[in-house]
Amino acid sequence: MEIKKNNYFWQEKNLQQLTGDEWESLCDGCARCCLHKLEDEDTGEIFFTRLACRLLDIPSCRCTRYAKRCELVEGCLDLRVGFSQFHWLPSTCAYRLLAEGKALPQWHPLVCGDTQAMHAAGIGIGSFAIAESPSLDPSDFVVEWLV
Repeated sequence: MEIKKNNYFWQEKNLQQLTGDEWESLCDGCARCCLHKLEDEDTGEIFFTRLACRLLDIPSCRCTRYAKRCELVEGCLDLRVGFSQFHWLPSTCAYRLLAEGKALPQWHPLVCGDTQAMHAAGIGIGSFAIAESPSLDPSDFVVEWLV
């Protein structure tokens, strides 16, 4: 997939208008969405944990079975298929930011042209995530984002 430099398609289209390649290029690769989440039943607040999906290669922050993830992992969502709720995504996520009418951050690869800028900004989960395990209680691994 190749996206032209200085092609600010995300400023000219809404999420529903994006091509498949444009949609995929919005992902900065942080893998925060691949962390297990807990929801407060009373408030609806979402809490992220350090526990990563079993399909995630933690050091690279990439899904090992991306094309089949929704079939292999119960609860995994394809955001493009009948899904319009982005509030549960991390506040740094391009999909959430654009859905809320906000700009992409300066460290986003589409803005700065550097795929490592996201990691340099401390956004990626590779340095702190751990693999999920049935013996681990997600509530023991809740994280608070600094960004």
